[in-house]
This record gives sequence, structure tokens and C-alpha cells, in this order.
Amino acid sequence: MSKFRKGDIVGRISYNKDVIFEITKIIKTSSNNEICILKGITERIVADSPPEDLEIMDKRIVSKKIKSIEDKIENRIQKCIKCEDYNIKNKNKMFYFFNNGKRGEIQKIYTGKILHLDGDRKYSEKAAKYYKSLGLQAIVKNVPENKQVMMVRTLLDRYNPDILILTGHDGMIRKGTDFNNVYNYRNSRHFINTVNEARKWEKTKGRNLAIFAGACQSYYEAIILAGANFASSPKRIMIDFIDPLIVAEKIAITDSNKYLRIEDIEEEIREGRAGVDGVGSLGKRIIMNNEK
Repeated sequence: MSKFRKGDIVGRISYNKDVIFEITKIIKTSSNNEICILKGITERIVADSPPEDLEIMDKRIVSKKIKSIEDKIENRIQKCIKCEDYNIKNKNKMFYFFNNGKRGEIQKIYTGKILHLDGDRKYSEKAAKYYKSLGLQAIVKNVPENKQVMMVRTLLDRYNPDILILTGHDGMIRKGTDFNNVYNYRNSRHFINTVNEARKWEKTKGRNLAIFAGACQSYYEAIILAGANFASSPKRIMIDFIDPLIVAEKIAITDSNKYLRIEDIEEEIREGRAGVDGVGSLGKRIIMNNEK
């Protein structure tokens, strides 16, 4: 019987406890051994490990790691708020332009509407807070990776977004081999299938969705081939929790007559183009002028 329980916070000894994991499941193998299924606390990765390679993490270290993530998010929010490019206070509001002292043209600014499906509940909550702090239009739903394909059309119909973010946790089962085998990835096939469904919906609605999909070590090439504009992870590395959010926000605030390329955002992604890449997307920010 394992000394560990579901919900324990652990590190892998053989990896120098570089990533903090939560045990989500303990499975008995055919040889009556045990394997622990692990979910990253601060990284979007799923892994497995025999119990003998795990060690309970010190609560102070866990708290410090989590606080560092929260501080990073807050620092980025404050940076964005101060940046003129974001016009945080000007989103989705009306402005009156005066001519000879009379109120004339009304200008309305709309940022792109985001629908974000995240397989992790805690990440979903952090993402919703992040978008709200930036004044972005965003609906965030906690939907397990394997159920996103079943839910996406209903949610697209309900919210009719400009931007779709599909993420959660992923990881290679046999790292460093079988790069082109979709079953060597824990959740990539779910992201691929969900992107396919979203593009089918798009055709029936005459919409032009911008899509990001993937998580740590995801099957980048197949996700892009399915129709994503941006995806992870070209070098099969871990991505930051905030990387998909940065892609969403950048598309949302970029003018609709401009094309957002990975070159425009790669310096803001933790691992640059090794972690996130793509074919790019038109921006979704619209400025409307009306006579009053």
C-alpha cells in the first residue's frame, strides 16, 4: 500500500523535485505495483511516477512557488495597465468627438471576446481573474480536456466569441521519442479534436475564430494542422500557466486590420517560440465611429 494519498503535493526525486505536482490518482498495475498520476501545480503538465520516486514537498516551498506565480501574474497586470497600447480604461466604452463646441462623432472601442476552456479548475479561476483585471471580455469555463470536444460547439453557440483558448494539462508519455504518435501525448488528441470541432462550427456560422490550443509538451504540429492559429509546444517543453492568456489578450487588443504574428509576442512568452508558435491571426479589436 502506497504511503501517498490523492491530493498529496509531491516532487520527483529523479528530477530534483523541479516541478511541484499534486497526486490526482493512484493506479495499481498488472504486476500489483502502483503508479501515481501527477498534475503540475505551477506548470501545465501531467506525468506519472512510481511512489518510490516521490517525496512530499515542504509546505513552505509549495507556498513560495505558488506565491511566485501569483506575483508574476500581478506584475504583468500592473505592467499592462500602465501600457498605453492596452488602453485598459478605454475598452468597450464610448467617446465623443467635438466639432465647433458641439458633440459630434461617437467612437466605440470593442476588444475581442474570449472563450477560454481550461481543464484545471484552479487555473480557470486564475485565468478569469486575469482577464477581468485587464478589462477584457472573457468567459472562462473549467472543462476537462477529454470533454472539451463534446462541449465546445454548445459553448461557441452560447457565447459567440472571437477568440477560443483550449488548454489544461498535457505531457509526453515517453519523453524524447514517438513525437508523431498522438497517443504518446496525454491530452493532445483532445485538443486536436476540439480544434477540429471549432473549425466546423466556424464554417456553419461564417465566423473567423482565432484559436490557441495546447499545454506542456503538446503535439504542436498536429494541433496547428487541425486549424489552430497558435499552439504549444514546438520543442515539447513546459509552458508557463500565463502563456495562453498572453496569446488571448494580445489577439483581443490588436486592431482588426492588423495581423498578429508570433514575432510580435514571443518575447513575452516564457520560452519564446520553443514553447508557443503559430501561423498568426488577425486582431479582434474593433473601433466603430457613428454620428450623433
